[in-house]
Amino acid sequence: MCGIVGYIGHRPLVDTLIRGLKRLEYRGYDSAGLAVLDESRIRILKDKGKVNDLQELVRKHWPEIKNSDTHVGIAHTRWATHGAPTL
Repeated sequence: MCGIVGYIGHRPLVDTLIRGLKRLEYRGYDSAGLAVLDESRIRILKDKGKVNDLQELVRKHWPEIKNSDTHVGIAHTRWATHGAPTL
């Protein structure tokens, strides 16, 4: 099963998207990703594994996004039904 969470608003964006993905964990999946609007560009981060793995990547690679004023983003979980999970 796959799932999509989107958010536009004034709450902390990345935390809101991660919480939404965690609510979808019961569906089963093998990868997850985020895309956020950062000023005038879209930034994408994705990883194989669980939402906690993606959350750790955010901490390592996006500290400036996690604490920024950006408030538009989308997140997804994916289940590779054909072949191995890939990025």
